[in-house]
Amino acid sequence: MGLGEALAGLMEMNDCVVLSGDLGAGKTQFAKGFAAGLGVDDDITSPTFNILFEYVGDELPLLHFDLYRLDEEDELTDIDFFGLLESGGVCLIEWGEKFAAAMPDERVDVQITIADDGAREVAITGCGPRGTAIEAALAKIHDAAL
Repeated sequence: MGLGEALAGLMEMNDCVVLSGDLGAGKTQFAKGFAAGLGVDDDITSPTFNILFEYVGDELPLLHFDLYRLDEEDELTDIDFFGLLESGGVCLIEWGEKFAAAMPDERVDVQITIADDGAREVAITGCGPRGTAIEAALAKIHDAAL
C-alpha cells in the first residue's frame, strides 16, 4: 500500500490534506494513490486548468483542488472554496501553500521534495487535533509495515 492510499484510508468527512511540492515533485502521483484509497475509479489528473475536480469514492467524495493558477486569496471566495471545505467530502488541495493563511486549521500537510539522487521525500505534518491524530495513526501504519 502506498503512502497516499494509506493516508486516504484514515480520512473522514470534511478532512483536508494540503499537498505541496515543486512542479514535477510527484503531487499528482500521490493524488492518484490517495484517490485509490478512497475508492475512486476515475483517472486522476492534475486539475490545474480547472481548479477543481470532484470524484465519487466508495464512501466519501473527493474534491481535488489545484490553486496554482490563482493569484489572489479573494479568488478562493469566487470558487466557493470555503463552502466546499465543509461540503461533506475529503479535500485534497495542491498548491495550498500559496494561500497558507486561508487553509483550514484542521488539516494534514504533505510536503514532497526531490532529493539530490532523484528520490522523493515525503514529510507529513498534522495540524490541529484532528490532523495530529491522523499523523499519529499514519505513523502506526507505517511502523507496522516495516
